[in-house]
Amino acid sequence: MKVPFTWKVTGWFQIGWSPEFPVGEVRPLRYFGTDLVAYRDESGEMHVLTGHCRHLGAHIGHGGKVVGDCVECPFHGWRWGPDGTNRHIPGEDRVDRGLRLRVYPVLEQHGCVFLWHQPHGEPPRWPMPDIFELFPEVGVSPTGYYRPYPEFSRLAEKEPVHPQVVLENGPDSAHFRYVHRATVTPRMLDYRADNESWTFHTGWPDVRSDDPDAMALKIRGHIFGLGGSISAFDGASKHRLILSSTPVDDGACNLFYSIWWPRLPGDDSDVPPPEVIERVEKEFLITVWDDLSIWRYQEYVEHPPLSPVDRKPYMDLRKWALQFYDVPAGEDRP
Repeated sequence: MKVPFTWKVTGWFQIGWSPEFPVGEVRPLRYFGTDLVAYRDESGEMHVLTGHCRHLGAHIGHGGKVVGDCVECPFHGWRWGPDGTNRHIPGEDRVDRGLRLRVYPVLEQHGCVFLWHQPHGEPPRWPMPDIFELFPEVGVSPTGYYRPYPEFSRLAEKEPVHPQVVLENGPDSAHFRYVHRATVTPRMLDYRADNESWTFHTGWPDVRSDDPDAMALKIRGHIFGLGGSISAFDGASKHRLILSSTPVDDGACNLFYSIWWPRLPGDDSDVPPPEVIERVEKEFLITVWDDLSIWRYQEYVEHPPLSPVDRKPYMDLRKWALQFYDVPAGEDRP
């Protein structure tokens, strides 16, 4: 997908789920056009650094190992600390204080792992919102839901879609009828841009009611920069979900999708029963793949002839998104 803005966007972006990063294991990643190494040290802390050793360029994520809170290069055993500094050179009683790996701030929240990216390496400008502290009026506490991973989580790798295009689904009410086979078209009830957050409230009219303002289902959404959106459903079910998109390289993103489904009455297990798994897979986990069937072949239109009902929120979101592009397109090459 060709877009008129950079893929080196600023913000919090998901890079996986916590169980994918066991204690003492090293894993190679690639995001924002950069090879990375992720590891969970012996105390359980998660770290992400640039992936290539500054000694002779080996990729630490392929064959490296954890030693204490450091990661060790598989080529010559140089060790790098969680702050990116050189901590050990085999056979020498010194370290190289002039060499450093870039450190990417990492946050784990309710089983999801997020990374802060800013093209010039600047620290986080805002905190990642808590999935369950948002919309306290909807749903229950985190302990009232089944675990999202692995049963209710999905990954789509290297999809040709930009993060902004994914988020533009939020104010787009008309597509539900055609893409998701909805029999009732939702309405955008309200929305607000507030610094790095864009929140919205969408409702599905209740066709059984004579009251035009009666809603059978409401969704409260919170877009946290261009990294993704968190939604809470208020209706027959009170589940929550997060949809995240993280650039791998220019032209492709990994999409992460997780659902927190309320436990059945009397069930205290983290693992959902088969009947719940079947329902969530059939009715809810397929929705992103419906959208992907469009996004994979979509051409970005800078000045779309939008319908009156969608025009203002759609274009307001595009204007709000401009704050997350710290480098112009074409000037984001290393």
